[in-house]
Amino acid sequence: MPDPPQKTAEETAIEALTGTWGLTGGGTVLRDGTAVTDLYTGFELALKSGSSKTFTSKNNNDLFDTSGTWSFAGLNFDKFMLSGIKPAAGREISFTRNNDNLILTFTIPAPNARVNGVTAVAGSYTFNLRKL
Repeated sequence: MPDPPQKTAEETAIEALTGTWGLTGGGTVLRDGTAVTDLYTGFELALKSGSSKTFTSKNNNDLFDTSGTWSFAGLNFDKFMLSGIKPAAGREISFTRNNDNLILTFTIPAPNARVNGVTAVAGSYTFNLRKL
């Protein structure tokens, strides 16, 4: 019996990311090492695969766009970027998947850190998400 075809690094990474992720069940959000989970109550990020990789997010406190497309950053398939105009858009987001946990880390530099000209969101973020 022939061996099943081996998945490419990209296919494996797509499988790791695809799904709906949120804070329900013990997820957390850190900004510069400080818990800011309460600012993202009900946060969800849904990443879909297919010919066009799309995403939706909700309860994102204006950090992410509510919908758009995503793509891998570079050729190692350990980072991705989201389309849009919000502060997290266009940033390289590193990810680690461990069972039903997805850890996203990214940095928003100071020049892009204002939302509606008021709230500064600069910093290094870690989203510890659970599969929903």
